Amino acid sequence: MVSQVLVALGLSLVGGLSTSIGALFVVLNEAPNLKVLGLLQGFAAGLMLSISFLDLAHNAINSIGFLKGNLWFFSGVIFFAIVANFIPEPSLAQGSDLTSKKKNKDEGGKDIMKKHRRQVLFSGIITAVGISLHNFPEGMAVFLGSMKGLRVGLNLAVAIALHNIPEGVAVALPVYFATQSKWQAFKLATLSGFAEPLGVIIVAYLFPSSLSPEILEGLLGSVGGVMAFLTLHEMLPLAFDYAGQKQAVKAVFVGMAFMSASLYFLEISLPAEISL
Repeated sequence: MVSQVLVALGLSLVGGLSTSIGALFVVLNEAPNLKVLGLLQGFAAGLMLSISFLDLAHNAINSIGFLKGNLWFFSGVIFFAIVANFIPEPSLAQGSDLTSKKKNKDEGGKDIMKKHRRQVLFSGIITAVGISLHNFPEGMAVFLGSMKGLRVGLNLAVAIALHNIPEGVAVALPVYFATQSKWQAFKLATLSGFAEPLGVIIVAYLFPSSLSPEILEGLLGSVGGVMAFLTLHEMLPLAFDYAGQKQAVKAVFVGMAFMSASLYFLEISLPAEISL
């Protein structure tokens, strides 16, 4: 059993740390301007919405029923809507008059850019949290696949690795723009991938005795609700502001299509007895 857990842990590290490859695509290039950032934020929002509605919520409804699945999903939405009220929004102090604004135009421009960076950094952090929660059951799937055999576990780890590369981009990009630090962007994207080996550890040592499959599916459904709220509340407004509504919406659907294709590729790589 211990050797099987170690094999699953190693395979999950291969899959999870592929977010670092996505991060490298970001940090090896210059930080994007606001319009490009807006388009990529729209793309990342599409990834998040696809994970939320077409993966987590969909699986919860199929596993525990339409009513229970929706109750769990909207409990996640309501929970984080309440939490969001206590999260301070980045804001700028209003100037006393137009004359003072003109005199301090350069300083005001710097303040506006600082506000943009704070907003984008917050967006990057919530993306990292959301993708980490999404990666957690993928680690469980790698463990279960490894129990069936090394070939199944290896194939699944490779599929998840390819699936996780754009997720690393979605995490690293806003952090790089906001902090101008390649290390911070790479570090946060890499850390988001560690949720997969954590999923292996949890399912190997805690899941069999402490958490029923129905509760697990419900919790993952509520995670989908949290991700949907964060995407619509934080990421889409930034994409609209920076790239314009029409272009941002196109980027959202491209992101959704990309993640849907990725989820399909991942699904057909799984044996029939295992599902994400």
